[in-house]
Amino acid sequence: MATPFRLRDDGVDLFVRLTPKAALDRLEGIETAADGRSHLKARVRAVPENGAANAALEKLLAKALGVPASAVSVVAGGAARLKTLRVLGDPAVLTRSIEALDGH
Repeated sequence: MATPFRLRDDGVDLFVRLTPKAALDRLEGIETAADGRSHLKARVRAVPENGAANAALEKLLAKALGVPASAVSVVAGGAARLKTLRVLGDPAVLTRSIEALDGH
């Protein structure tokens, strides 16, 4: 199975499909798209205006992965549903944390 992230020396780049304006903030596990790429599905209550949904996603992921909010940032796809988030930290620890999110 493809993983929804790419390892880096200082952490991981995590691929996320975000649905804004949801009923509640939550992560919905890992999904594989038709093109074979995997991503983590996430929903946030925030609206996609002025970066509010991206900020809510960063906060949600930081909490889920047990890292400070400052360690998570959207680095690609800021205005798109498919986003890349950079998570700074120990890549091995982050890998285990991300894999544990599947099935939430």
